Amino acid sequence: MSEFGAALHEMLSDADVTAVARSWARGDLAPGLALWRGLAELGVTALAVPEQRGGLGASPADLVVACEELGHHAVPGPVAESLAAVPVLLAGAAVGGEWLGALADGDLIATLAAPPGVPLAPGAEVAGLVLLVVDGVLSAGRPGEWYRSVDPARSLAEVRGGRVLAGDVAEAAGRAAEFGTLACAAQLLGAGRALLEASVRHASVREQFGRPVGTFQAVKHRLADVAIGLEFARPLLDAAALALGEEAAAAGRDGPAPGRDGPAAGRDGSAAGRDGPAVRRDVSAAKVACADAAYRAARAALQVHGAIGYTAEHQLSRWLVQVRALVPAWGGPAEHRARVLRELG
Repeated sequence: MSEFGAALHEMLSDADVTAVARSWARGDLAPGLALWRGLAELGVTALAVPEQRGGLGASPADLVVACEELGHHAVPGPVAESLAAVPVLLAGAAVGGEWLGALADGDLIATLAAPPGVPLAPGAEVAGLVLLVVDGVLSAGRPGEWYRSVDPARSLAEVRGGRVLAGDVAEAAGRAAEFGTLACAAQLLGAGRALLEASVRHASVREQFGRPVGTFQAVKHRLADVAIGLEFARPLLDAAALALGEEAAAAGRDGPAPGRDGPAAGRDGSAAGRDGPAVRRDVSAAKVACADAAYRAARAALQVHGAIGYTAEHQLSRWLVQVRALVPAWGGPAEHRARVLRELG
């Protein structure tokens, strides 16, 4: 783990995030907002904001480190949206300089909806900025009808468009979607890690037939499968972050970043850096692998914990519901598998 990741882990370990999430689910947002201010002090909220707008302009790999740790501790709030997608969208659309500065400083939390891929905006109750992208048009929106999530600490809201901020933002919205998907995949990998750790701890103390259940071959093999799935997902997540970073670097040298319809051409007519299909393929592969690994970890954790794992009072439930909520977020496994096949073709 990097020094940045270790510092973030230490901060979140001391924060009793489970209690914060339960307060958030009850409508008491104060502890959660205090936690987000702590994230801002560590620079987490500034990672995806360009340096010229007061941010850190960090690499996608740094964003992955942060979002994985936030998933590892099941931090509530619109993580993928506010930390990744919205800063990339605003910067790409060349609007909202003051919003970008506020995001970097932690004074603003943001969310967005971009139907059909992201039909509802999570965390709108805490967002000072709610955005809507429809048909390539970016507008400042407002929450409409609210929907319940399987995760009590995660709200979902329909967004009604308001003042138009920019037109023809399809390219920026496409790039923002890749960053949102990457951040969501990192959260899932972190949640899967937490579930595996909880399962190993419980298996070492829960006894049947006079010995810990962790000594049984069936339990060992199940947890080993979970560990392998998580380890196999990590290189795909790292590869997706690298691809997005190379795309950004190439765009800075040669012009606009490639959008959803293909690679951008450089000054000499050649493709700039990693082409669009390769980036989309890598991001989708990472989302599928991380979602599958986290879901497998959740199923194994339920089996290891037995009936106690189904209770809302048990700490395990926080990660179980987060995984259930994030697996379909920013595109479900079937959608991303189909996109991998398309891009390979």
